Amino acid sequence: MSNISSITHFLLLPFAGTWELQLWHFWLFLGISLAAPVGNSLIITSTTCDQHLHTPRYFFLLNLSLLDLGCISTPVPTSMANSLRDTRDISYTACAAPIFFLHFFLVAEFYFLTIMSYDRYVAICMPLHYGSLLGSRACVHMAAAAWGAGFLTALLHTANTFSLPLCRGNAVEQFFCEIPQFLKLSRSHSYLREVGLFVIAVCVTFGCFVFIVGSYVQIFRAVLRIPSEQRCHKAFSTCLPHLAMLSLFVSTSAFAYLKPPTISSPPLDLVVSVLYSVVPPAVNPLICSLRNQEL
Repeated sequence: MSNISSITHFLLLPFAGTWELQLWHFWLFLGISLAAPVGNSLIITSTTCDQHLHTPRYFFLLNLSLLDLGCISTPVPTSMANSLRDTRDISYTACAAPIFFLHFFLVAEFYFLTIMSYDRYVAICMPLHYGSLLGSRACVHMAAAAWGAGFLTALLHTANTFSLPLCRGNAVEQFFCEIPQFLKLSRSHSYLREVGLFVIAVCVTFGCFVFIVGSYVQIFRAVLRIPSEQRCHKAFSTCLPHLAMLSLFVSTSAFAYLKPPTISSPPLDLVVSVLYSVVPPAVNPLICSLRNQEL
């Protein structure tokens, strides 16, 4: 029986079985890895330098772009390097770091999406109290809480995952290291602690999701009561980008982590992982810029 302490490297799942397809994968990820940082960096620069964008809405968008930069920079470079070198090997440290950082960025991003729904709720349903409820100090506290919660969650899950004894080799059926794949390598009775942490995370996530749904129910009720068609259209326009980003993030992440084991397969897991770890950071800048003249 192998143990995590005796394993010095892992074997990742290749994108393709031939060198030519591996090169195509490299160039595809190179394009994504260039487009996503450019888009997110433009948002960061705009929200930082333009005084008119120093509002709670764009402060949270700035943090979201920073997290997207982290997400795209975690799995993609390693996968590109392995494709270019035509290798599957990854060291123990190079495997642990992406698990921690990707979990950190994803969890914090979901918390920021939750905070942004509260921002839209206050702006539309309680506009007279917007300045008092979302002052600079309150925004900094909420942002710090989101970053801190993401860090703590990632630390707990990563430490617990790498304390599990492995009994099924070191082949990770994914193009980067992630927690569900490590659970498949451990003994069935050994990952009860991780399952417990996962259940807690699901409960917290469900609470945030209920809060988001409740916020948008109130938002839509308030918007539909606006007599002016122009103001109603403007209110919807401020919410649609956030809803699009939220829908993309939640749908892909939920399917990746909650899909039944009976439909799990290496090709499907690979596609789903690309959808939740690579696509949202690359698409979010485009979603934010659509119908937003300020950006």
